[in-house]
Amino acid sequence: MNLSDIMIHVNEPLSVDAQHVLEDRVRAIDGVVSSHFNPGRNQLMMVAYDPDVARSAVLLAKVREAGFTAQMVGL
Repeated sequence: MNLSDIMIHVNEPLSVDAQHVLEDRVRAIDGVVSSHFNPGRNQLMMVAYDPDVARSAVLLAKVREAGFTAQMVGL
């Protein structure tokens, strides 16, 4: 399995509960290994995924489907 990482910046401020819900939604996508917000950076979500199974555009779309304005940030 190959792993890639992306960082997704969510424009809206997120409560801890909203962060957990969004992490769970993204983690449910096939090929996603982990998703988490970094403490103190409640608008930056790191996602580790298998690019042979999942696509970064799908990950970003899942965040946007949840009603947030977001974009990928280069690593």
